[in-house]
Amino acid sequence: MVKEELLEDLEDHGPRRVHPLTVVIWFLKKAPQNVLGLPAIIGITSGRGLGWIALAAVVVGAASLVWTWINWRRFTYEVTDSELVIERGLLNRTRRSIPLERIQDVGIEQGPLSRIFGLAEVRVETGGGDKDEAVLDSVTLSEAARLRGALRGAPARPTVGLDTGEDAPPVEDTLTDVFAMSPGRVLLLGLFSFSLVWIAALATGIQFLGDALGFGWDEVADMARSAQGEVQSRLTYSTGFGLFGLVVVLGVVTGVARTVLREWNFKLRAGIGRFRRTRGLLTRSEVVVAMRRIQLALIQRGPFRGLLGWNALSVQTLGGSNDPSGRQVMAPLARDYEVAGIVARAGLPPFERLPLRPVAPAHILRALILAVPLPLAVIAAALLLTPFAWLGLILTLPPVLTALLQRRYHRYALRSASLQVMRGVLAQRDWIVPVENVQVVTLRQGLIQRWLGLVTLEVDTAGAGMGATPAVVDVALEDGATLARDLAAGIS
Repeated sequence: MVKEELLEDLEDHGPRRVHPLTVVIWFLKKAPQNVLGLPAIIGITSGRGLGWIALAAVVVGAASLVWTWINWRRFTYEVTDSELVIERGLLNRTRRSIPLERIQDVGIEQGPLSRIFGLAEVRVETGGGDKDEAVLDSVTLSEAARLRGALRGAPARPTVGLDTGEDAPPVEDTLTDVFAMSPGRVLLLGLFSFSLVWIAALATGIQFLGDALGFGWDEVADMARSAQGEVQSRLTYSTGFGLFGLVVVLGVVTGVARTVLREWNFKLRAGIGRFRRTRGLLTRSEVVVAMRRIQLALIQRGPFRGLLGWNALSVQTLGGSNDPSGRQVMAPLARDYEVAGIVARAGLPPFERLPLRPVAPAHILRALILAVPLPLAVIAAALLLTPFAWLGLILTLPPVLTALLQRRYHRYALRSASLQVMRGVLAQRDWIVPVENVQVVTLRQGLIQRWLGLVTLEVDTAGAGMGATPAVVDVALEDGATLARDLAAGIS
């Protein structure tokens, strides 16, 4: 009854347009592209004075604004009793129809510009992949709530955790808090997320400026060579350690900044049959995860956070995710009991390490065989190029030690209702895969595995992304065949 009322409300006026302020948002988003066109304008109007340059810039900006307005006028959406219809385009018109029964999730996101204007972006996901099938940018918050209710067949509720404004007055919500990230925990996660991405960005910026100003790496190299003598005379061990410390500090600051922007005020709430996650500082996003669409759970521990008892929990959903991993993050940094509580709330069996059995002992031998090329390359370089290459043997220690420890941390078990897999030495991962969600079971053998009588069992679920899969690597051939038969019997 509620869904029919929502559809009637949405169909009162037929096809709708997104909010008129979307024109301003689109125009501002395209502003950097327009700025990049200024050199062309300057070149065309060279010798005519600043007045002509300003006039040309105004004309280009006005034309861009008019074109943006036309695109807004030609973009419409409509919710019928069976589908979501989106039409767009001026010369080449496109009409996209998405059956309501295919819609798996409807997310709401507020970027910095949207928050200023009190609007939100609605993202529609289907089971067809891990990308959005439709994006409505931008609508009022009350319209976003009505759309989500109609498209998902649930009562429309004002968005929780977003900037509600006057269009969506806060009301009592039936959701209960399940997990939240305090500011201190967000900062701690940022410290664990050490990043050197800024180095690549700096190099890209230097290259871009060099191309624009005619000043590139060759000029930098010439300056470096001319100053080499003076630099060497002043370079000390303390200077080297200082530069190394600066790199570390910049990496830490970058990691903290990225984490704060993404995970600030992270909240996970749960209601009947669904989770609702909100997070973000500048861009505030809200995602609803239906529990019945959860295909598997993944618990991850990095080398440092794992030693301190911290985990990250994510789930694979039927409709995929906007995240590059194709999963929805449920807890970026949580203790064991917090992860167990979310897993239980999702209706998944708990992860238990006690019943897990290790893979075949030959798993260590195969890992050592795969690690052999690196020390051989170091030895060849030392014999043919320079004796200093012998120092590279130090680099061979981590892969060799990892190969020796892999079997200890790679375990699996088929329980009554789930397949559970543990893998990873430094970065450890635990999978909980309900047997009823397993779609395909595959046995694979590489050349070395055939020699050693081993096999890898791969498990695929609906909506699986490009991330790591719950594969059981290097089990004995007979054990792998038995495990595959048991899984097939459970999903048949």
